[in-house]
Amino acid sequence: MTTPKPKTSQTMKPATAAKKLGIYLAATPAEFQAGVVTRDELNALQSEPPQWLADLRRNGPHPRQVVANRLGVSVTGLNRAGVTEALTSEQIDALREENPEWLQRERTLQAEVRKEAQRVKDAAAKAEAVKAARTRANSARR
Repeated sequence: MTTPKPKTSQTMKPATAAKKLGIYLAATPAEFQAGVVTRDELNALQSEPPQWLADLRRNGPHPRQVVANRLGVSVTGLNRAGVTEALTSEQIDALREENPEWLQRERTLQAEVRKEAQRVKDAAAKAEAVKAARTRANSARR
């Protein structure tokens, strides 16, 4: 007989936890950056965020993916524009107000990418429907 192992809690690096929380790791408290985060701790942070987490989510600095989402562009678009650092909510709002040419261009490009992705998805769904109809027709003939 084997003795059941005690259940261990799943842990993750602070960078992984920060990504899951949608926050910029370098702006988190030192205690968060230094240790490991358990799944239970992550769930607790998500369900009842402490003040520092709420402030980070509201004001930033925000990680690049969040900056890109808030501006309506891709992370690659940020790179093309030379935006390489984390931005605060205030800086993101200022960019929206300023609406520089690069932002307009990247938003247009992002809209085209989304439109093409939808076209491909629709075409795949149509092809699948045609295939299913053929299969039903072939089954009915037998």
